Amino acid sequence: MKNVSSVLLISALAFNYSCTTTMKTNDIKQEIPVPDASLSSNPFMKKSKLQYEAPEFDKIKNEHFKPAFEFGLKQHDAEILKIANNPEAPTFENTIVALEKSGEVLKRAVIVFSNLTSANTNPTLQALDEEYAPIFAAHSDKMYLNENLYKRIKSISENGLDSESKRLVQFYKQNFEIAGANLSMADKEKLKQVNQEMASLSTQYSNKLLEARKQGGVFFSDAKELDGLSADEIAAAASDAKNAGKEGQYLLALQNTTQQPLLQNLKNRATREKLFKASWTRAEKSDANDTRETIEKLAKLRLKKAQILGKKSFAEWKLQDQMAKNPEAAKKLMDQIATPAVETARREAKDIQDLIDQQKGGFKVEPWDWNFYAEQVRKAKYDLDENQIKPYFEITTVLEKGVFFAAEKFYGLTFKKRTDLPVYHSDVVTYEVFDHNGKSIAIYYLDFYTRDSKNGGAWMSNFVEQSYLLGTKPVIVNCYNYQKPAPGKPSLISYDDVTTIFHEFGHSIHGMFASQKYPSLSGTNVPRDFVEFPSQINEHWALDPVVLKNYALHYETKQPIPQALVDKIKKAATFNQGYMTTELVSAAALDMDWHTVTNENQLTPVLDFEKQSLVNHGFTLATVPPRYHTPYFAHIWGGGYSAGYYAYLWSETLDNDAWEWIKNNGGLTRENGDRFRKYILSVGNSVDLNQAFRDFTGHDPDIKPLLRNRGFIK
Repeated sequence: MKNVSSVLLISALAFNYSCTTTMKTNDIKQEIPVPDASLSSNPFMKKSKLQYEAPEFDKIKNEHFKPAFEFGLKQHDAEILKIANNPEAPTFENTIVALEKSGEVLKRAVIVFSNLTSANTNPTLQALDEEYAPIFAAHSDKMYLNENLYKRIKSISENGLDSESKRLVQFYKQNFEIAGANLSMADKEKLKQVNQEMASLSTQYSNKLLEARKQGGVFFSDAKELDGLSADEIAAAASDAKNAGKEGQYLLALQNTTQQPLLQNLKNRATREKLFKASWTRAEKSDANDTRETIEKLAKLRLKKAQILGKKSFAEWKLQDQMAKNPEAAKKLMDQIATPAVETARREAKDIQDLIDQQKGGFKVEPWDWNFYAEQVRKAKYDLDENQIKPYFEITTVLEKGVFFAAEKFYGLTFKKRTDLPVYHSDVVTYEVFDHNGKSIAIYYLDFYTRDSKNGGAWMSNFVEQSYLLGTKPVIVNCYNYQKPAPGKPSLISYDDVTTIFHEFGHSIHGMFASQKYPSLSGTNVPRDFVEFPSQINEHWALDPVVLKNYALHYETKQPIPQALVDKIKKAATFNQGYMTTELVSAAALDMDWHTVTNENQLTPVLDFEKQSLVNHGFTLATVPPRYHTPYFAHIWGGGYSAGYYAYLWSETLDNDAWEWIKNNGGLTRENGDRFRKYILSVGNSVDLNQAFRDFTGHDPDIKPLLRNRGFIK
């Protein structure tokens, strides 16, 4: 996942903020504020001296953020006032380029703050987040709703500009208009209030959910209740319980999805049920961490915002600048996938129930049973045991001999571990990235393990974005939530976890290959329904024979994974796809339903709304719940994917179609890598992305490769 919440927080900085206050012409000469002596030790006041301006985490303290925000806001207001009220005729340089260059201090502080509140937060940062969310929203509105600034942008001629500069002018015009630049003054004031309330609620939601996940973990007093877990997993659970102040017990912490990875191995049905229900109800306990009231308020405000902006629904407003363009196109794609997915899931459910009956279980399959028995069905059908393959997937080996190896073969990249750069947590490791010609191009951080201070899931973010205008190179981080092994033990992960590492690196390489002049168009600053394309296509390298042979090494013997196991993995590739696709598309449909309401009366209480939505779309198989239950659907209430969770399916359509092209044209070759880099990875948002896809494949996207890959058609 691309960390869109981070993008949203800095988006107005990427294209920057402004102020609506008018100035007299003689005020234009007012100097831009500079830091005084009291700010001299604040690391955000000047560019980092580290390579590529990587954050100086050894100097950054909690107390630095608020002064940086206050000064940065003041400084940026002054910069924008000079642009908006410049008496000279508007030009590309004195308006658009000036906007791209403004907000330097504020952007530095906000980018680091956003990443820390996602990956290593604390009560001080959480309080600041809630305090400044509405302030940043208001600051953003000052730009987009500034009539003087909008008039200047609208009047700029594209004649004589190069293609990227023309694209940037169009980008600014569109974003101002989407944000409400054409509204009346009265409606602008209404919109400002709504945006501030939404920002506050979204931050409150994220903080509530983080605490709900932390408090939702399940303690067990007897190791027998954890029968089926490995000795290392039980040791890790004991260590986590001890750290939580309950020595002698065992803690199974929650991940952000509905289903929990450990359900696959837990033999005790009561334990499985307890863990699943803890996951499902984590944020609906009528306590301080219950998110439902916050969600209901957010949904109403999003509808109100859309109506102020002249749209029937929030989704109609939100999708204007996406590849889908409108909710109907997104729904059409979801419908094409949903029907075969649900049909396949029903057949899978029958296989599971048959197995339970054969074992004289005496019960009907429930959601907490699915993964446990699906794993047995997989063993029976394909003779594939997840515990047989985990020893071949040690996390650092997967990274360096798998992910990095594939990047070297396909793109010519090499990686050098760095131990001299400061990090924000001891778990973080750092690499320098070199291009095929030996030239250094990026700094890359990895943060593998779960902790109470980190949001759930996996994501990519930038600490520094590439820009020729600003002279910056990419500084990128990937965050995950794998269970940290007990001290001295290897970190062994599942094959699904392996593909997640490849996936998130796909986002990172999209950022590393950015080659734009302007930061607003650089790298992963693309529509949501395109941003997952590079990450999803990178997953395919995990099973490439050359790549797999290089990294799938037994952590003890160092022997490569036997071909027989590889064959089983490949044969089982479409196993359980009905379930996995149904949980994904049902979540996407649920998201779209929340954001296509056109009347507030349609917004019933959270659990009632979700239940009706699933029924309306035919997701009535109770054993296959959505990947995210509304109360903890962080992507859409706190992560920027509102009306956009369908993007994974849209991008997967692009991914599978492009992957077929790569396979049919030689696979893992430098020629293909260079072509994909040229047409997809290095263009950012500087070109028409539909045309970029056609340039790479030679045709419009086709859904059939996706359906074939998931085993729904031949």
